[in-house]
Amino acid sequence: MFDDVAERYDLTNDVLSLGQDRRWRKEVARAVDARPAQKVLDLAAGTATSSLPFARTGAYVVPCDFSLGMLQVGKKKHGWLPFTAGDATKLPFKDDTFDAVTISFGLRNVQDFDAALREMYRVTRPGGRVVICEFSHPTWAPFRTLYTEYLMRALPPVARAVSSNPEAYVYLAESIRAWPDQPALAERLRKAGWSKVAWRNLTGGVVTLHRGFKES
Repeated sequence: MFDDVAERYDLTNDVLSLGQDRRWRKEVARAVDARPAQKVLDLAAGTATSSLPFARTGAYVVPCDFSLGMLQVGKKKHGWLPFTAGDATKLPFKDDTFDAVTISFGLRNVQDFDAALREMYRVTRPGGRVVICEFSHPTWAPFRTLYTEYLMRALPPVARAVSSNPEAYVYLAESIRAWPDQPALAERLRKAGWSKVAWRNLTGGVVTLHRGFKES
């Protein structure tokens, strides 16, 4: 499915989010707080649009994705990045490798995301951090109703206009509705081993940043 939407993926995201995805990426970069020479693993990196802010800090960033189609498109655009094919539930990296692991809008698409949370913990060095950016549940009830209507009614026709595979975005809308809310995802992080777990809502809870640390 993601192979099929790879060519116009970034454009489609920009349109469907009404440009908010750019702001969300900036907030992710601020939360990850990558530093020169640090190692950052960017999971579900797709075409590596999400990886570029980390690279600009001087960090060594590894864009990793399950979709070969996404990686191929990304490699054409950013050939200097070390694109890596990988399954989030069985990461091809050694224990305690990265200073930070991050995933944006991808954890929701992992079949066993609890296994992915444990794998992220395994490859993070002691003292390192995880930052997850994911669609969530708006906190204000009237806005939540409006948002749900947008997902199920407006998103599919917009996707048909701009996406190479609009059916994929019907699945994405349904997966957003079924995703755990903020406290539930925080608890799953704790169960995977992460400490000092916290979250921050963006755009009224349409998107939430979760962060956790691996104890030294």
